[in-house]
Amino acid sequence: MLKVQEIRELIKLVDQSSIDEFVYENEGSKIKMKKNVNSTVTTFQPAAQAAVEAVPAVQTVPVQAAVPIAQVHEIKMETAKEETNKQVETANLHKITSPMVGTFYASPTPEADSYVKAGTKVSKDSIVCIVEAMKLFNEIEAEVNGEIVEILVKNGQLVEYGQPLFLVKPE
Repeated sequence: MLKVQEIRELIKLVDQSSIDEFVYENEGSKIKMKKNVNSTVTTFQPAAQAAVEAVPAVQTVPVQAAVPIAQVHEIKMETAKEETNKQVETANLHKITSPMVGTFYASPTPEADSYVKAGTKVSKDSIVCIVEAMKLFNEIEAEVNGEIVEILVKNGQLVEYGQPLFLVKPE
């Protein structure tokens, strides 16, 4: 069973961290802490009623919000609008996806320039990148005529099968 001082230390650690919820269970005892923008709530459930009498009550610890709640709502609303606009914009774009699991390379050699950049015009057979899988370097073609709008992965990044690599505005 945790001592009161240990519980206080846990509260401080959760308060200072970026996690929103913390649960600790041991020998039938359970401590659950949830953190909101404006408060930290802590509950303690001991294994037996006798343990409740031995442990003083744990209090709610207020947290000073770094940003006023009204501003947080405004930020959330703005990001939701941006995401909606981005979805509408990307709905008309073609996604060039990785045909395999491997490592993404933007250029044929480390010293060479990238195959494409944002704004580059491509044709169906234009090579846009290389995906290396099992020491084989596979050239990936654009698949459509158009303009590269965005590169979604970084050079040297591991990519999954079907993961979008580029957004292309078709012509």
